[in-house]
Amino acid sequence: MVRTYIKSAAAGVFLLGFATPALALHGEFGDQCTMALANGKDVQTDCTINGQFEGKTYCFGSKEAMTQFMADPSGNLAKARTYYSSKHPG
Repeated sequence: MVRTYIKSAAAGVFLLGFATPALALHGEFGDQCTMALANGKDVQTDCTINGQFEGKTYCFGSKEAMTQFMADPSGNLAKARTYYSSKHPG
């Protein structure tokens, strides 16, 4: 009985590991660092560091980038959108 329980628990943990990427958060700009975009750079992230502004999720390459972005979210977002649209038209 105990052996069956341990096997079931181990199988559950194993399957949860596969489900985790499916639960990963996705942000605007294809998960690129929003502050990097505001500075004219492309930096891909896994969106583990993220923040919300005006109901949307934005990804960051570091906590420092997120803090910098949140100091002026409207201004930084305008710069990020301008840069992103120049590199990714349409």
